[in-house]
Amino acid sequence: MQSVVVGEGIPFAEGPVWCPDGTVVVTSVAAGALFRVWPESAKVERIAVTGGGANGAALAADGSILVTQNGGIDFSVLPGVFATFPPTVPATPGLQLATPDGTVTYLSDDGFLGPNDLAVTPAGAVYFTDPGHYPPTDDGRGRVMVYERDGTVSTFADGFSYCNGIAFEPDGTVVVVERRGLQRVRAGGEREWVVPELGRGGGDGFCLDADGRFYVASTIEHGVRVVDPDGTIVDFVPIEGDGLSTNCCFGGDDLRTLFVTDALPGNLVAFEGMPTPGLQLPVWPGRST
Repeated sequence: MQSVVVGEGIPFAEGPVWCPDGTVVVTSVAAGALFRVWPESAKVERIAVTGGGANGAALAADGSILVTQNGGIDFSVLPGVFATFPPTVPATPGLQLATPDGTVTYLSDDGFLGPNDLAVTPAGAVYFTDPGHYPPTDDGRGRVMVYERDGTVSTFADGFSYCNGIAFEPDGTVVVVERRGLQRVRAGGEREWVVPELGRGGGDGFCLDADGRFYVASTIEHGVRVVDPDGTIVDFVPIEGDGLSTNCCFGGDDLRTLFVTDALPGNLVAFEGMPTPGLQLPVWPGRST
């Protein structure tokens, strides 16, 4: 299976979201913005400016996009290609909402470390990881937060080294990327490894197919690792060339296209005709007040 580049020019691409109109919205951590990609034509257009570092994203019922805002990363102090990114415009870490007209507001912005990724429940609660900035610290300050539709925020679980990607299994169990593995996190704090070691590239963002398999963006290994629900690693899907894979989602009319953000060089790539369709994701219904 071969990757096809369907969008280019998205500085440190992250958080892909499949939309019903056949487009994919992608966040840019480096540009502090959202971009819309038309995969059929490879057209790319900036649709909103978030400031800081737009990281994870999810679709709302009215076409808006939920965004985990990490506050911004100063890429200028990093070596190589990172120094070519636009200057960072710092922002308050929090949970943002970008409406279809490009307006960006905060849903919550009080006391966060650096939100990274998010997932939405069928009832409309938004679960998001809040690990702070990379690299991990030794104080176990990473946490998973919950934003309810009425605007209240609570801590679902804490004490993580560096909780990154987050998604729900078909039965509603929360799973996060923690350290170099995938970990189930249950209400009350009980945790168990799906798999403690994902490989040399660890994992960043991930998604699931309809059978509950995990598709984990494997960073420096430049591809996606496929993991069965029992933790068995069953496949690795490489991306052509060199790069840094950060996140993925299923899309297409039949949910059999796997879209992957290739942060370096800043592309969106697609794998068409995946053997199992993606797990259908709920959309955020909006605030209840």
